[in-house]
Amino acid sequence: MNEIRKRLTNSPISCFADEIAASLDRQIEVLQELGIRYIELRSADGTNVSAFTPEYARTVKQKLDAAGIRVSAIGSPVGKINLEDDFKSHMKMLIAVERLADIFETPYIRMFSFYLPESRTPESCRDEVLSRLEQMVAEAAKNRIILLHENEKAIYGDTAPRCLDLMKQLAGETFRCTFDFANFIECGQDTLEAFHMLQPYITYVHVKDCVQATREIVPAGQGDGKISEIFTLLDRSGYEGFLSLEPHLANFSGLNSLEKDAAVRAENDTERAFHIAYRALMQLLS
Repeated sequence: MNEIRKRLTNSPISCFADEIAASLDRQIEVLQELGIRYIELRSADGTNVSAFTPEYARTVKQKLDAAGIRVSAIGSPVGKINLEDDFKSHMKMLIAVERLADIFETPYIRMFSFYLPESRTPESCRDEVLSRLEQMVAEAAKNRIILLHENEKAIYGDTAPRCLDLMKQLAGETFRCTFDFANFIECGQDTLEAFHMLQPYITYVHVKDCVQATREIVPAGQGDGKISEIFTLLDRSGYEGFLSLEPHLANFSGLNSLEKDAAVRAENDTERAFHIAYRALMQLLS
């Protein structure tokens, strides 16, 4: 189906295949049916990637290789902890995930900038957030890993100005930006404004949409993400990074562990929801 694409023709499509099914085998079957050749690896057979042993990671890699599917990025939970949580053990997780990135032959690790205590303002947390991120970036640089910061709601870098602050302080060969439309909308952030602020740093794009008034996640192009308009701007800029489909339309396994206060999704058939999301993306690109 990728042959019908007319925009962003050099941007490979990836996806969070654990939204298809918990089973890695079923994920692979559906990806092959749709012709998707990349996966942003977040979990397989119900196990989060951060908990993979090297042995299990090699087993997963063998299955993906046999199916002709490559890993675009490790969809890790690095940085998705409270700012007051133990950081030393979290750094150990980063080091372990870096080893997994080597196994899966990807330079990219998706990460976050910490949930903030409810009793503190983002401004009062800034120095501590930057201190921790500086250590993470330095660690990643040792292994030539590129940390992709995602604008998740309720973390320090959830709005465009704070994402820009992080980029101005830390951006370089090992720290770049993942742009997530729906997450910005859920924070009340206009996506077009965010795009213009962050464009020089955008290396990776998550495709999911959201309705501003209700915070309902919807197929790409059906919400307030201005995805079509931003795709046009990306196309004109020569963007060649990944477009990673993250449907979030159904109540897939593990959703509650990925989102704070995860809303109930209207769709329960995860495979059907994924197909709907994929068709919506293809329509936007045609």
